[in-house]
Amino acid sequence: MTMFVFSCGTRKKRAAKKASKAKVENQTQLNTDIPEVESKTPKKKVVRVIKNTADYIDVYKDMAVAEMKKYGIPASITLAQGILESGSGRGSLAKKANNHFGIKCHDWTGPKVYYDDDEAQECFRKYRNPSRSFRDHSEFLSNRKRYASLFTLDKDDYKGWAKGLRRAGYATDKKYPQKLISLIERYNLDRFDDPSSKRKKNKKKTTYTVVKGDTLYSISRKYKLTVRALQSINGLEDTNLSIGQVLNINPSEKN
Repeated sequence: MTMFVFSCGTRKKRAAKKASKAKVENQTQLNTDIPEVESKTPKKKVVRVIKNTADYIDVYKDMAVAEMKKYGIPASITLAQGILESGSGRGSLAKKANNHFGIKCHDWTGPKVYYDDDEAQECFRKYRNPSRSFRDHSEFLSNRKRYASLFTLDKDDYKGWAKGLRRAGYATDKKYPQKLISLIERYNLDRFDDPSSKRKKNKKKTTYTVVKGDTLYSISRKYKLTVRALQSINGLEDTNLSIGQVLNINPSEKN
């Protein structure tokens, strides 16, 4: 009779080996359920260096147009004020506080900086970035009653806006409107203004219907024409008018 003798140590080794194998297989199975994570290196932010006014316009034109579409302020006015108030983004207030429009603290509760202006060490608003300055400029104008009349003007009436800002007290400089207008015309900033407003403006009225009390003289004054020009345009031999009569007031279209 042949007898096989297994030691207790041998059985323990086999059991341990089997358990170890099962553990490895189990870990492998679990690991297959874990998705691989790709390491992404964050892209380096490119900061555009502004060397001159042309650079400033190129960097901030889209921001000015976006503000115009949301708040109704001509992009040309926003850009001209930014250029003038911030020194084309190179002034100390723009660099230290991202303040592109020279807006003082007033009722501001955010960060502040102090800067010599009309008086020594006046309080100015400080922003995280230029975009917050552009947005605050829009809100500053649209939320104050003294600027309300400006929003009745066409979005391409930069001359009206420039003069209105001075009248409303935005700046103390008497030449402020002329400075803004000069910048707008020098750099052709009105090309960024609302084109739909321009189309409406170019679509001029061409006729006028006479009402009670009208005279040929009063109508000519209203449309900046001479009486003789009105007569010529409409083929009139005298100055007599009748109520309901339709007059042509466009010099380029004669009867």
